[in-house]
Amino acid sequence: MPKESAPGERRVALVPSVIEPLAKLGVKLLMEKGAGENSGFDDTDYQGVELTNAGTLYKQADILLKVQPPSLDEAGKLKKGSILLGFLAPHTGDSRIRKLLERKVSAFAIELVPRITRAQSIDALSSQASIAGYKAALLAASLCPRLFPMLTTAAGTIRPAKALIIGAGVAGLQAIATTKRLGAITEAYDVRAATKEQVESLGGKFINTGVKAEGEGGYARELTAAERQQQQEVLAERIAQADAVISTAAIPGRPAPKIIDKATVQRMKRGSVIIDLAAESGGNCELTQAGKHIDHHGVVIYGPENITSTAATHASEMYARNLYNLLVLMIKDGAQRLDWDDQVIADSCLTHAGEIRHTPTRERVEGGKK
Repeated sequence: MPKESAPGERRVALVPSVIEPLAKLGVKLLMEKGAGENSGFDDTDYQGVELTNAGTLYKQADILLKVQPPSLDEAGKLKKGSILLGFLAPHTGDSRIRKLLERKVSAFAIELVPRITRAQSIDALSSQASIAGYKAALLAASLCPRLFPMLTTAAGTIRPAKALIIGAGVAGLQAIATTKRLGAITEAYDVRAATKEQVESLGGKFINTGVKAEGEGGYARELTAAERQQQQEVLAERIAQADAVISTAAIPGRPAPKIIDKATVQRMKRGSVIIDLAAESGGNCELTQAGKHIDHHGVVIYGPENITSTAATHASEMYARNLYNLLVLMIKDGAQRLDWDDQVIADSCLTHAGEIRHTPTRERVEGGKK
């Protein structure tokens, strides 16, 4: 496990609590010195792990564990025929993917792990999204000039803030639960009508726009122009009344759907806040700029980048366990065993033996698109 090189990334792919389980698989563990420091783990916490430098690690590692995709330089250093596990952004980074092909790396993208029951313990998208939803609720409460809970004081009664969560996936559900615990009146919307029961079980009120868009793999499908118009008209009314809006709607491999337009933002009360968790894929709000606080007529729009990394210790612990559960399927008696009849292994494979296994990525790369 090397130290993460991506700017701002504080997570780590190996934590002390999984050292013993990994050792039982019959593997030797190598780690770059200082790799866990940003996540709150000192080198001395990694008992039984050989500490080395990055150059030695890349030369020796048969299996490399990463959080962020390797840089082009890092991809070129991978041992030929080795295995790479991590978030690999299969929808982008064609130069990196070509380098993985050149090195004949068996790359497994965590984003591609199928959403089936037996793969739930490997689903790092969900484990990290739950942290993102929690942190988004705290950000909203911090930036909002209104208190979330109702307070009865000698100076009078403070009414609770109104929070609106857009998207009831893992991140959205955690945001609903957290804003509710903070005392806000919480509403939520998702194009997947099946989420209504989940929203209500957490104490939120489900907003029905009359648009349903269930898609494959638990994600929402793309809306038609007429559906988007109907959705926006109903949501605009609710957004205008909210003190805090947390937006989480995303479609893997595509730009985030635009749900909150400029006109809707201008209807919001001064002091209202929008936390846009889809900022890195374009944002759900027309005014979102990734990583920046935008003040539009008194309404603050903030699209945090890599928000999960701000809770690096617990995020790393969850992510490392996800990787361990995937490695259990790949290692038998200390040796690599890639069972291509296993749906988890087959579906999550991005590249293997100089070929791109993920069909959309193969079509894009071989078609010459960037």
